[in-house]
Amino acid sequence: MSGHAAVVHGEEVPKERVDALLAAVPPRDRETRPESLARAERQRRRWATQVVVADELARRACAERGLKPPEEAPPPRLLAVDGTDVADLGSIVAAALAHSPAARVLLAHLEGRQHVPEEAVRDYYDRNQDRFLSPEALRRGVDPFGGGAPGDFLPYERVRDGIERELRKAAGRRAFVDWLDRARAGVQYAHGHEHPGDPSHPDHEHRH
Repeated sequence: MSGHAAVVHGEEVPKERVDALLAAVPPRDRETRPESLARAERQRRRWATQVVVADELARRACAERGLKPPEEAPPPRLLAVDGTDVADLGSIVAAALAHSPAARVLLAHLEGRQHVPEEAVRDYYDRNQDRFLSPEALRRGVDPFGGGAPGDFLPYERVRDGIERELRKAAGRRAFVDWLDRARAGVQYAHGHEHPGDPSHPDHEHRH
């Protein structure tokens, strides 16, 4: 039996790394029938393989960019994955960022390289006036989309830097997801470790 879960740029990723992650992540499915439980576990292993592969790819990307990658594999631990991150990024990417210090270093690097034009910041402010009501306007129940006076909104100059940070963060996340999609295109997976949504295996599902 093969001892690897995937092959990344010609180097094997040991199954033990997947097993360690699985031990740190409790099953989210509450299946009781044997066949359903077996299917859920197969999908969980495939999901965990994607997270481990993302970690391996991030380590390599950090090294290539002269960033300081972690010296050792992160110790197995119960992952705390933010629900908002799952909704925004999908569970694989969100778990990879929670699991992999290298992925977080790379994300920070990509985020720092994003340029947010002033026009985009101003446009966000103008299109999301409901987010910038003053505390007093909120207490009065002012409708931000009709009837609000200029004084009911926080001044643009006061919130501009926060908007820019938020837009840069979003752009950095998109850049990370784009990078990961490209980086794992050439990864080869051992049987039983394919992507959960890979239609080549019979019980695939496109759930991230």
